[in-house]
Amino acid sequence: MNKIILRFLWVFVAVLPVSVYAATVNVAVPSYSMSLVAFMVAKERGYYRQEGLDVNFVLMPAPIASRALIGGNVEFATVGGSALTASLGGAPLRLLFSSFNRSLFWLYSKPEIAEVKDLKGKKIGVSGIGAGPDSMLRDMLTKHGLQGGKDVAILAMGVDTSRYASLVNGVTDAVLLSTPYNFVAQDAGFRELVSFVKQDWVELQGCIVTRESVLRTDAALVEKLTLATLKGLLYVRSNRAGSLPTVAAMMKVNPDLAAKIYDLSIPAMTTYGALSEELQKKAIEHVVKQMNLKDPPNLQKLYDFTHAEKARRQLEAQGWKP
Repeated sequence: MNKIILRFLWVFVAVLPVSVYAATVNVAVPSYSMSLVAFMVAKERGYYRQEGLDVNFVLMPAPIASRALIGGNVEFATVGGSALTASLGGAPLRLLFSSFNRSLFWLYSKPEIAEVKDLKGKKIGVSGIGAGPDSMLRDMLTKHGLQGGKDVAILAMGVDTSRYASLVNGVTDAVLLSTPYNFVAQDAGFRELVSFVKQDWVELQGCIVTRESVLRTDAALVEKLTLATLKGLLYVRSNRAGSLPTVAAMMKVNPDLAAKIYDLSIPAMTTYGALSEELQKKAIEHVVKQMNLKDPPNLQKLYDFTHAEKARRQLEAQGWKP
């Protein structure tokens, strides 16, 4: 009997630090889309728990997520574009990790709109004004001789469900959609005007963004979150079969559609969350244009990939495999 009790106590002590004393970490996310997949896998497979973290995803539009992060309402956010816009405006934020470096957005319109130039005088729905996709859209319109907000009305319509509903109900003439709503729109007969995945735009999604103060005062927390999320990213990249149930459950789609979403998205994923200097510059090109900034931004004021690099080296040294 004593041996049984002793064995039980050893098991209890072993799991106590990660199960009872896990630190709650609030992370603002704009949607339960493919951009969140590395985070969701890290949570489902216990990678966060292994680091003593209880990660709580808080759903909110991207521009609000940036403001919540700045205001200290959450410790981290996964929004890339809106955070970079805020940083370029002087907000004390740093982008530490990115799951994707290509945009997972599509511009869908009413069937009678045949090409981008036909959007003149029309209304386009985006998640929020100032979000990364909004800046990307405005840059794309400029390349086609249209000015967003002048030649084309751009409306903040919130999450994908609301944007798609606005297109169906005629509130908007075109909308930016992420998966799976690009497939839903296609099946409903709407026209794909632009696939941003195929364009030469660098758009950061599924990011880890935090405040400068968090980096200074709780570097250990940043390292733990980054390491666990990187494990999630590596798992998704290397394990299609194991990732598909997470994609299906997260996005509430059937297995066949989950497979389509996965296959469409994987080529846009980063290798280990960090970006080259060239990609860092390209990620802010359209934002810099929209903000009419004259001087080149200091990249070190926007990005800090030291934790992602450290996590990669640590996993390689351990020989860790997903």
